[in-house]
Amino acid sequence: MSKTPPKASAILPIIVLAQFACTSLWFAGNAVSRDLVVLYQLGDGTPGHLTSAVQFGFISGTLVFALLGVSDRFPPSRVFMVCALLGATANLLVLLPDQGLTSLLVIRFATGFFLAGIYPVGMKIASDYHEKGLGKALGFLVGALVLGTAFPHLIKSIGQGLSWQIVFICTSTISALGGIFLFLTVPDGPFRKPSVKIDLLVSLEVFKKKDFRRAAFGYFGHMWELYAFWAFVPIVFSLYQDSHPLTTLNVSFLSFIVIGAGAFSCIAGGYISAARGSKFVAQMALTISGLCCLLSPFGYQLPFALFIVFLLIWGASVVADSPQFSTLVAQSAPKENTGTALTIVNCLGFSITIFSIEVVQWLMHYGSPTLALLALAPGPVLGVLATVRKNK
Repeated sequence: MSKTPPKASAILPIIVLAQFACTSLWFAGNAVSRDLVVLYQLGDGTPGHLTSAVQFGFISGTLVFALLGVSDRFPPSRVFMVCALLGATANLLVLLPDQGLTSLLVIRFATGFFLAGIYPVGMKIASDYHEKGLGKALGFLVGALVLGTAFPHLIKSIGQGLSWQIVFICTSTISALGGIFLFLTVPDGPFRKPSVKIDLLVSLEVFKKKDFRRAAFGYFGHMWELYAFWAFVPIVFSLYQDSHPLTTLNVSFLSFIVIGAGAFSCIAGGYISAARGSKFVAQMALTISGLCCLLSPFGYQLPFALFIVFLLIWGASVVADSPQFSTLVAQSAPKENTGTALTIVNCLGFSITIFSIEVVQWLMHYGSPTLALLALAPGPVLGVLATVRKNK
């Protein structure tokens, strides 16, 4: 006799906790990039390149996972745990001595590759437990991703007297524990419809649906902005400090606060979506963050208190649309291919982030640093247009 599956309300906190723990791997390198630059005498462009390496690894992983239909063919909790353990191991390889830029990029690439079995698979597990109210559930889930992304900055800020290695040890430890915990406590959801074969055309077939294309293209516009903004938050604070020499900032802690603000907006957006719909929340968040992009050059001239408020608004709005786009993607895809649909959209979306990160990195070094974030504005603009246009 089969077991009655646990209630979604009991499962969601476990997925959220595991997602937070495992996605802390994402920005571990970014949080200590300055230490790595000094220790190994690397170039000034290293922070952006390290972030791009993780993104490229994630893209490669999601492409492999999507083409093979991994999260639809195998128990997603098992996939999540295996990738959490492998990602934690890859993350720790940074601690090996005598690193160079090439070895660091390879290690961060490997970490990103295994994150492909964590973030989209976590959303897949949530969709297997929520036939209704998925927008609210994913609001909590992406909120956990946001806090996980910001967490290395917090570790760095409270461990000022400790070595940078602590960031990698802490994130790898909690990632491994999070993956094991989820595997032991979360069985297959009641709405899971496993796929029994590899179908390499599924990733293309889902784009034939108008609603799916609309949600996916809106998500792509959102992704042009999101990770580039997160990657350069510490540099934005450094630029502000340079233009206000009498201001002393704890850059790591402030970066945690600004990025972490998105966790609360994701959760709030989830509740609003229950009343107004996921599309409404996504459009409003994209509009606000797009305005922040356009106003970014003026932010450096603001008094510190207003500067923080401005960045908090940006940090909250830049990611609040993410769970709602994922909801729209999941709801518009065939149930037996939900995992593959989420994974391929993640793959394409994260591919876009590499270009935006490198564009901003180039503008920071060869253009005017205070104008660099203007390059992110086309993403929200095109994302909003994608969600409002009528597909033929």
